[in-house]
Amino acid sequence: MINRMLALCVVMISACTQSKNNTSTTDTLPYYSEASFTPQWFSTDYELPTDFHQIPPFRLINQTGQTITEQSVEGKILIVDFFFASCPGICPKMTTNMSLLQQEYLPDTMIVLLSHSVTPDRDSVSVLRQYADNYKVIDGKWHLLTGDRTQIYELGRNHYFVEENLGRSKSPDDFLHTENFILVDQNRHIRGIYNGLNKSSLNQLIADIKILKQ
Repeated sequence: MINRMLALCVVMISACTQSKNNTSTTDTLPYYSEASFTPQWFSTDYELPTDFHQIPPFRLINQTGQTITEQSVEGKILIVDFFFASCPGICPKMTTNMSLLQQEYLPDTMIVLLSHSVTPDRDSVSVLRQYADNYKVIDGKWHLLTGDRTQIYELGRNHYFVEENLGRSKSPDDFLHTENFILVDQNRHIRGIYNGLNKSSLNQLIADIKILKQ
């Protein structure tokens, strides 16, 4: 009886330890192709339909004035969010959490962070430069992106699906504001969505990146 109780304690301790570490509950990640984020499962990219959703080509400008395109981050794993420099609400917390991810993956050249400004008319290169300095953004590791508003909103709403507004149509003039982080794999496929304000969600993101890199 005592032995059985000891064995049970060992199992419970092991389970608790696993739950505290950055471990995922699966050994593979789903793919996502639309705004409902219904998971779709494929063993490899070779099983994907030829027309399966990918983040399309883009052309934006970062905090150093450098033009960033999909070719600039080719073969990289991307952590993506949307913000604006003058945001007094959720953006500072999101940016702080992106800073933690930057630190987590500082030596890892495969991981790149992309933060898109949703007020690009106000967030000029010089504004983003100051914002980057305030949050100790490392150039080349983390790109704060500005550029054409229509392109940024098209990317956010129709390709990254960052807004949780199923069933509600929005016009191009409607403001885009979201706390979600998106995980994109080396082939520009969406592999996860996470609450950028929640530490548990960030831990899941880190765990999922480990799986993606295997």
